[in-house]
Amino acid sequence: MDFAFERARHDRAGNLRGSDELWRTPDTRVLVLGGEHVATIDGPALRWVPVDEAPDGEWILLGDQNGTRHAAVAVQRVPRELNPVSVRVLAPLLDPDELSLAIHAVGLARWLQSHTYCSRCGEYLYSAQAGHLRVCPSCGTEHYPRTDPAVIMLVTDADDRALLARNPNWPEGRFSTLAGFVEPGETLEDAVRREVAEEVGVQVERASYLGSQPWPFPQSLMLGFNAVAETTELVLDPKEIAEARWFNREELLAAVESEQVVLPPPKVSISRWLVEQWYGGELPGAW
Repeated sequence: MDFAFERARHDRAGNLRGSDELWRTPDTRVLVLGGEHVATIDGPALRWVPVDEAPDGEWILLGDQNGTRHAAVAVQRVPRELNPVSVRVLAPLLDPDELSLAIHAVGLARWLQSHTYCSRCGEYLYSAQAGHLRVCPSCGTEHYPRTDPAVIMLVTDADDRALLARNPNWPEGRFSTLAGFVEPGETLEDAVRREVAEEVGVQVERASYLGSQPWPFPQSLMLGFNAVAETTELVLDPKEIAEARWFNREELLAAVESEQVVLPPPKVSISRWLVEQWYGGELPGAW
């Protein structure tokens, strides 16, 4: 696979999370981040600071990589002098080892910063397990990081044409694959069938899983599928889809080269990877 976040490249060292003394040592490297923005240096590369130079914030144990321990401190806003950059921007540029650590840190930081009160009794929560757990001091409820599963699918028809669509909030020409969140009590395959039918009115029967991608913007896990259409007539839900089109390979290449169609960026989104798996190679252009 060739897209960002597709494989973890560090040991999360979960056995060390119970005690700060086990992992917050002088040689631990610390990443400062706020939301999806991380401290960087020229290169581009992540900026790692010693433990004694880290600002106050929510501490997160990331784990071990290449014999070195890594942690993160989540703050409200990364100081300007640390050159904060969004991980979305950095993703295609970072070394895969650093990207693995960054995506772990961002996913947890966004959850910690948005999950501050107990949903059961309203009490302020405190962190435990090195940032991987919130605990209520009043009712004792344990709150674990939330991940929302979402299916993302490239639909093809009997003529091996690919279906791409544009969200109403996107500019003219920006196309991608269909996607949607999995509902309670639903299999992933059922979610594929339902989302395709709801968004574009196409009936799908076969859906084959291809791969997954964590997407912490804010807290999704994208589950990639190929889906085979039983029908081809398009009936769009205007709240979700502004435009949808069937493309054969020659039509898509011509549309991309003429910039009539702009695809998601390469090496970042699983959506682009799904399209290029069908196409049989790399396509020019990106958002």
